Amino acid sequence: MKIINSLILLFLALSFTSFDKPFIAKPLNTVQATDSIPEINRQIVAYAKTKIKKKVGRGECWDFAAEALQTANAKWDMNYKFGKEIDYKKEQVFPGDIIQLEGVILNYEINGMKYTEKMMHHTAIIYEVNAQNSFMIAHQNNGFSGRKVGVSSLDLATLTKGKFTIYRPEK
Repeated sequence: MKIINSLILLFLALSFTSFDKPFIAKPLNTVQATDSIPEINRQIVAYAKTKIKKKVGRGECWDFAAEALQTANAKWDMNYKFGKEIDYKKEQVFPGDIIQLEGVILNYEINGMKYTEKMMHHTAIIYEVNAQNSFMIAHQNNGFSGRKVGVSSLDLATLTKGKFTIYRPEK
């Protein structure tokens, strides 16, 4: 059975040019007190929860973040500057912040299987903060949930190439 599971995982990995970690939907991190999260961020996460397993707009990753920001009446440039840029090493990252990934390649291992994940130009909502550089992200237009919104983990410690920017939505 273990061999069959490994073969299925290998087949799935080879079926996608870019793929994400398995779908995991979890509630907001209870370690991070909800009252410390800015109100606009809470609105964005609440919106994201209503869209899990649903297609937003055309199904592009940007459509999901754009609609979330518009729903929360956030100020942004209507392009790729989703609010105030923050330095995740110096400032606290909150659920509801937006992450823009450019030319990113992640290399990681799950249960002895090695994976490479590519996000050449990808936008996601930080859904949960696990640690300073580890998040659950809500996003669409990816290898595991297709053009519907899904939630997956993003560990920046596995980043081997590329860059990212985290934005704090503003009113």
